[in-house]
Amino acid sequence: MSAQVPADLSEATVHEIADSRDEPDWLRETRLKALKALDHLEMPDVIQTPGRRWTDLEQLDFAELADPLTQSDDTERLTDEGVEVLSFDDAVAEHPTLLEAKFGSIIDPETDYLTALSVALFTTGTFVYVPEGVDAEDVTIRTDMNSRSLFSHTLVVTEDSSSVTILERIDSGDDVDGARYYSNLVEVDAGENSYVQYGSLQTLDEDTYNVTRKRGDAGVYSTIDWIEGNIGSRLTRSDIETELNGDSSESQIVGAFFGHDDQHFDVNARVWHQAEHTTADLVTRGVLDDTARSVYEGVQDVGREAWDTNSYQRENTLMLSDDSEADASPKLIINNHDTEASHSATVGQVDQEDLFYLTSRTIPERQARNTLVEGFFVPVLEEIEVEELREDLEAEITARLRE
Repeated sequence: MSAQVPADLSEATVHEIADSRDEPDWLRETRLKALKALDHLEMPDVIQTPGRRWTDLEQLDFAELADPLTQSDDTERLTDEGVEVLSFDDAVAEHPTLLEAKFGSIIDPETDYLTALSVALFTTGTFVYVPEGVDAEDVTIRTDMNSRSLFSHTLVVTEDSSSVTILERIDSGDDVDGARYYSNLVEVDAGENSYVQYGSLQTLDEDTYNVTRKRGDAGVYSTIDWIEGNIGSRLTRSDIETELNGDSSESQIVGAFFGHDDQHFDVNARVWHQAEHTTADLVTRGVLDDTARSVYEGVQDVGREAWDTNSYQRENTLMLSDDSEADASPKLIINNHDTEASHSATVGQVDQEDLFYLTSRTIPERQARNTLVEGFFVPVLEEIEVEELREDLEAEITARLRE
């Protein structure tokens, strides 16, 4: 059964959003089409076994959570030389043709109910445009959510032989009573021989439901690398995806999460190998304490024409409590025999021999455990080339361990 459209959401709501932003007709029509699609779209797929859904997205009460006409945020955008980093409003005015051509070309607005809802209602977002031959490292997007709900859309376009590293930080700003909802869509269109590294760290308060979908299209000889750190929120649904559509294109998806109390993380990493000589590496590590729960699905899909494919996946979850719970479903879908691929997933507790070794050296048990947890995250942290993001994630992990 598809989800039901909130009773107070109508075409009038969408028109009011579009009017307030003086949007062009094509964007208004895109919003209205997404709104209409809500009547038949389903919630995102979730892993389930007989009698049990591993993540219950049906619990999202949009009558309470969605307040589209009072959205508010503080977003700071820092750019590097030669790169345009614009609010979505400014981008519509300054790059109308490019924005119309690229918006919704990577993420189908009708992918599922939550995606369509975000396309219909987004009021904030960023456009990053990297011209041909430009190399940029210091692009930063910092967003504070100041309202009950916030819908955001980011579009990254890199021209041929360019590169950019983007750091996104998402935090809670002003206090709001009750539950909150944050939606974040990110599209990356990587031109030939270009490189995009997109790092994100989410530390929303634990009354917030957080839904993010990031998807990239990698052209010939291009690379799209994702880094996704999830520390905050009550429930996070994260979909990080790359289509390797160009010969010799590459992608890496690095994920880290640390849950406590009753937090829930539904983390998904997917790569589609569509062209020849493509390479992908999916690396995820998470830690769970108290009654926290995680669900992981990783998919490596190798197409019939994807000759000489290299695709690797590994996911590891460390349990600090007998009451925490983790499920993992790594998948290989191989339609071409000229493929080197592997996948693995492990769930386990702190190694008692390692813990005994440290405590026998007079290290207090809590400190010894924390040392082992910090060491557990090292393989992921070593994959993060962005120093600021690596240090921020390390600081969040350390703070969580001290609680």
